[in-house]
Amino acid sequence: MSLHKESGIPPEHAKFEDILHELDGVILGKPHQMRLALACLLAKGHLLIEDLPGMGKTTLAHSLAAALGLEFNRIQFTSDLLPADILGVSIFQTGNQQFKFHPGPIFSQLILADEINRATPKTQSALLEAMEERQISSDGETFLLPEPFFVIATQNPQQLIGTFPLPESQLDRFLMRISLGYPDRDAERQLLRTKDRSELIQDMGPGLGVDQLRILQNKVRLVHCSDALLDYVQDILEASRTSEKFVNGLSPRAGLALLNSARAWAFLEGRSMVLPEDIQTVAPAVMTHRLQNSSEASANIHESVETLLNDIPIP
Repeated sequence: MSLHKESGIPPEHAKFEDILHELDGVILGKPHQMRLALACLLAKGHLLIEDLPGMGKTTLAHSLAAALGLEFNRIQFTSDLLPADILGVSIFQTGNQQFKFHPGPIFSQLILADEINRATPKTQSALLEAMEERQISSDGETFLLPEPFFVIATQNPQQLIGTFPLPESQLDRFLMRISLGYPDRDAERQLLRTKDRSELIQDMGPGLGVDQLRILQNKVRLVHCSDALLDYVQDILEASRTSEKFVNGLSPRAGLALLNSARAWAFLEGRSMVLPEDIQTVAPAVMTHRLQNSSEASANIHESVETLLNDIPIP
């Protein structure tokens, strides 16, 4: 840490650089995705990771929980999973002749909803209230979830057998969607040579306490965004709504998601103000799962979003 102090790097930024360095030692060759995942947490959002099996999605969730010192629970989504298996259930107590609520695995600071699109839509929707309002309702009572509360959901591509596509309302609850993809040759060689990922995760110490994380999440909201950049965000929203490439445009909630993500990215970069590059960097992760190509579009959704961003003047 002394090197950080001598270089004049803000202490929060230095702390996150240390955490990212530790994460990079577990998830090899994916520094950009690691930074996006951390920015998503700082922005108080939720993260969707879509990729083929065996790409490190579950390892990423375990690594984040270990590096940040968060209470962790994994929920394996299957076709026979019920909402009560996630939220909890009220059980009648014969002693006092009353029902007592027994919390489910959702009551944790970091939730891994593994293979979320293998559960039925009814079970998927059990997460809606939890992700948006950070509470759950059962038998007329409301129960608050822990703070911080961060959901990392993984899903397999929809062409795989036994998957149920997430509805738009569920997708919109995720601040970002990322994909890890195959590692490059050097990273894969290092993966083959080093010890098992689970052993590396066990060796990780919490680089950030829960109380400090809450403080930093609140600081992210204070990162300045100029009127010119607010105009830029609105131009992006308007362009998505008027473009013939998309079935529907971005909602106001998507605009807030874009702004909060850009603030978190700027904070990770050690800045107290948002730059246009911050918005451009987080935009694909924020926008691609909220937009759907129309029949007029010939490119895939990622290329359509990239074209939209390139067509909008940068302030």
